[in-house]
Amino acid sequence: MTLDPSLLDDLQWRGLIAHSTDLDALREALTSGSVRFYVGFDPTAPSLHMGHLVQVLTARRLQQAGHTPYALVGGATGMIGDPRDSGERTLNSLDTVKDWVERVRRQIEPFLSFEGPNAATMVNNYDWTASLSTIDFLRDIGKHFPVNRMLAREVVRTRLEAGISYTEFSYVLLQSMDFLNLYRDHAVTLQFGGSDQWGNLTAGVELIRRADGGHVHAIATPLLTRADGTKYGKTEGGALWLDPEMLSPYAFYQFWLNVEDEKVGELLRVFTFLSRAEIEELEATHAEKPFLRAGQRALAEHVTTLVHGAEEAERIKAASAALFGGGDLSGLSPDTLAAALREAGATTVDGSEGLPTVVDLLVETGLAKSKGEARRTIGEGGAYLNNTRVEDPEASPTSADLIGGSWLVLRRGKKNFAGVEVR
Repeated sequence: MTLDPSLLDDLQWRGLIAHSTDLDALREALTSGSVRFYVGFDPTAPSLHMGHLVQVLTARRLQQAGHTPYALVGGATGMIGDPRDSGERTLNSLDTVKDWVERVRRQIEPFLSFEGPNAATMVNNYDWTASLSTIDFLRDIGKHFPVNRMLAREVVRTRLEAGISYTEFSYVLLQSMDFLNLYRDHAVTLQFGGSDQWGNLTAGVELIRRADGGHVHAIATPLLTRADGTKYGKTEGGALWLDPEMLSPYAFYQFWLNVEDEKVGELLRVFTFLSRAEIEELEATHAEKPFLRAGQRALAEHVTTLVHGAEEAERIKAASAALFGGGDLSGLSPDTLAAALREAGATTVDGSEGLPTVVDLLVETGLAKSKGEARRTIGEGGAYLNNTRVEDPEASPTSADLIGGSWLVLRRGKKNFAGVEVR
């Protein structure tokens, strides 16, 4: 096993260290031997999202540099949830959390290697928490947490006036106990997470010092925001989920393809494994010719490949090329085409008694404001059915035109298209 001495420098260049304990001590540890580290994921939903992806990929970077990952899925902490800025979380049942634990485990596993000298280990904090008695928890863990310091935590201060339950107030003890257990049982000496977790991370460091006299490390990745300062991670339909059943791979790809010009470089650093030279070349190209969207295209392709695989990324690229470039639609994957059309805006029509005319469909899909406008578009050569120019204003599609048995693609001009699902 070979350690990469440039790891910390690379993490800093990529902007992945927002907070840290003693960086000099951490650098010494990372260059002296394989550091055992952990990052935790609470299953408070059936899928990970964009924010979790930062942590998963950071864990992969550390493992590729020769360090040893422990990926923790919080079957115990997921029963409670870290306090939010406003309002108590809904407590999920044990069966629900168990199901979500398995889903999250399956999403994390492809990103890490579970073989070799620094093989990853998957752990669940329910294993050491479920049998712990309240008395032991209070005596062994609670005695190390001054209440005044817990009250000083920003999220707690925010919630005090509106109210915070003892359940959520105690969350920091559980996460800190995770670090202590992994330190004792697996010699884990580094924990990292998002910057919103910094209070929990440092509490774990302090617990190990108080309880065992140990010296450990913590780093936090930054909160990603859009150019206007709002949080990243949302699409039109909600969170940027990694589960393809909760967010189609096509919609996932389109999110990255459409990020703001100002954020391309930052997101390439955080979410891809491209080298510094490759990213800087993309940034230079983007600065010179932003209309080519080279940075966004590279970002969308690389992140979609990481999350959904190379084959799915190629299918999405083929669908985008066919829809926007006028290529052959018949060879596209039905699922990918359907996802793309639903993302663009799809209209459903009843085909039991024949299909409407192209003029009617242009109006129904919103590509034309009126039948008169639709006829003018056809007359000017600007209307297409399945990427074939429509010349007859009275033309109606037939069942033979249906792609994948149920879809029509209408386009007006080069870039405005809509799907029609025939039922």
